[in-house]
Amino acid sequence: MRHPQLSANENAEKYQTSPEALREQLTDTEAAYSRFVPRKFLQLLGINDIRKVELGQQVERKMTVLFSDIRDFTALSESMSPQENFNFLNSYLVQMEPVITAHGGIIDKYIGDAIMALFPDSPDAALRGSLAMLEKLDEYNTGRERAGYRPIKIGIGINTGIVILGTVGGAGRMDGTVIGDAVNLAARLERLTKEYKVPLLISEYTLYSLDDATPWSIRFLDRTHVRGKQDNQSVYEVYNADAPALRAAKKRTLKTFEQALSRYLMDDIPGARERLSVCLAEAPDDDAARVYLDRCAESVSAVLHQPAELTAGWRDEYSLGVDVVDIAHQNLLADMNALTRAVHVSAWNLTPPLLAQIQFAAAHDFMVEEQLMENRDYPFLELHARQHQRFFEYFGDLRAEIESGDEDSVYLAFRVKRLLTDWLVNHILNADRHFGHFLRSSHGNSVHY
Repeated sequence: MRHPQLSANENAEKYQTSPEALREQLTDTEAAYSRFVPRKFLQLLGINDIRKVELGQQVERKMTVLFSDIRDFTALSESMSPQENFNFLNSYLVQMEPVITAHGGIIDKYIGDAIMALFPDSPDAALRGSLAMLEKLDEYNTGRERAGYRPIKIGIGINTGIVILGTVGGAGRMDGTVIGDAVNLAARLERLTKEYKVPLLISEYTLYSLDDATPWSIRFLDRTHVRGKQDNQSVYEVYNADAPALRAAKKRTLKTFEQALSRYLMDDIPGARERLSVCLAEAPDDDAARVYLDRCAESVSAVLHQPAELTAGWRDEYSLGVDVVDIAHQNLLADMNALTRAVHVSAWNLTPPLLAQIQFAAAHDFMVEEQLMENRDYPFLELHARQHQRFFEYFGDLRAEIESGDEDSVYLAFRVKRLLTDWLVNHILNADRHFGHFLRSSHGNSVHY
């Protein structure tokens, strides 16, 4: 039997395609690729055509990074077959993806049950998106319960900072990714949501980068060490997604809760326990307060807790190699330490001149930094200046508390440490250090002014 072959005309028709059909095919292909490599991610790299992606392309950007994760997913997945696992994951992820994109987020990757998303526009958008995710989760859980399944919980961690977006891999396989300390801290915050049993945590960097912090219900939750970081980081809970009654109770007990934490972190366990009990009497469902109350019992029984240091000495690694900035930082840190000690021992006669000196010195120091950044065309001047501005807002609140004379000295001393000393050290080690790297890469190994 003769093997069937196409005639010349049939062969020509098979491979001849109109320009309109080619354009449609190219559009469909590009849309298919964008499901694996987000078009917005490529646009942040300055790429409009996926065929022009090359290994090693990179760009530095300010970014807010969001990590979310399903609580106890391992235990949940062990009760399901592989097919049921995939069905469950997809049913959940298909709910979250449009919520994130609707708020300007880019889903960078799925890591099992976890989502890593990027918000290039503002941390406020990331917060709005995270609250919308929690609202969508409530709707999703309603459907699960109707179908006879138990509801699930998620944790979300958010951090803002400067990251590097780029392509990594090899000749046969590459991927778009984001690297930097900001990514690591966001992932760490997400893991901490399990420890404190809260749905949403943000970093100090996100708090200080918000366009407007007033719409958010935020409270300080801890100072925690992050692997690879030289100093502890402040962690904040955003509790806007709580039930109305719990949200109102947390707001009423906000100061008592922070007083309890200051006592706990300063190793006054009885004082912390007393105030936490007050919080829980007002808000029995405050899981974070209960976590701390349990810690108080552990600290008393096992003597596990180490008190926080109220002051921070200058270290060589704080130096940027910019003399005028380094000297200003050293003097400012010394003034903040002096204020902390004065408040702690209730030497209220010393606080007015120290507060005035800190405000004057910080204003001068920040002005010098911003002017230097402007002169050198530093691309992240706006982000840096926003953090300076937010510092003065919180400094103003703290100054009013100290001048009122209504607060206890331990609470205020810890507030000074957290809002002034700790903030300055972390600002130096992150935002200022990045500027130092920028100067050295542009002007040699060391810069002196």
